[in-house]
Amino acid sequence: MTRVLVVEDDPQLVRALKINLQARRFEVEEASTGGTALRIAAARKPDVIILDLGLPDMDGLEVIRGVRDWSRVPILVLSARHTSEDKIRALDAGADDYVTKPFSMDELLARLRAATRRQQAPEGRSEDAVVTTEGFTVDLAAKKVLRGERSVRLTPTEWHLLELLISHPGRLMTQRRLLLEIWGPTAGDSTNYLRVYMAQLRRKLEADPSHPRYLITEPGMGYRFEP
Repeated sequence: MTRVLVVEDDPQLVRALKINLQARRFEVEEASTGGTALRIAAARKPDVIILDLGLPDMDGLEVIRGVRDWSRVPILVLSARHTSEDKIRALDAGADDYVTKPFSMDELLARLRAATRRQQAPEGRSEDAVVTTEGFTVDLAAKKVLRGERSVRLTPTEWHLLELLISHPGRLMTQRRLLLEIWGPTAGDSTNYLRVYMAQLRRKLEADPSHPRYLITEPGMGYRFEP
């Protein structure tokens, strides 16, 4: 059973989320403060976290950064903050998706399912599938990335984007396909998500992120991994 940690200080919303999640056979943990959320996340190891940013003891961004110090668990932000800057700050901090309040429960559940799918190992991979470039090495089976001898920590969404690109070397991956594969049909035309995550991957993997060698943008179309 998939374990979801709901971090939210509105008891009515927590109750609604709990009812809907348990009806779909999710196991639900809850926390009303950031400190409690960090303790529960460390002790219970949830499969996915639903996180409000407006918590009484700390900003939700601090919770994201605290979790990212040790875990790649998917984090789905659920917040009344709706500007592009708010979303980009959360994604930059390590969140995997962002849903604004008020929200559709069906959309939230679809995004939650997409987040849990991203954690599943890809089927049909060779156990020794390793992609090596002069700049970095990617072990698909172990889900590890190295730059030289240094391990590179990626969020689940960063990993999924990188995996999709390097699994199709030299081929254009359209924005629409990447959005569908990573966030599902509810992502629509959220190309800003792709820009944020591609920028993060380049900062982590490219020697010169402003002039990428491996992770190439095809303007107006999509992205390509050039081995």
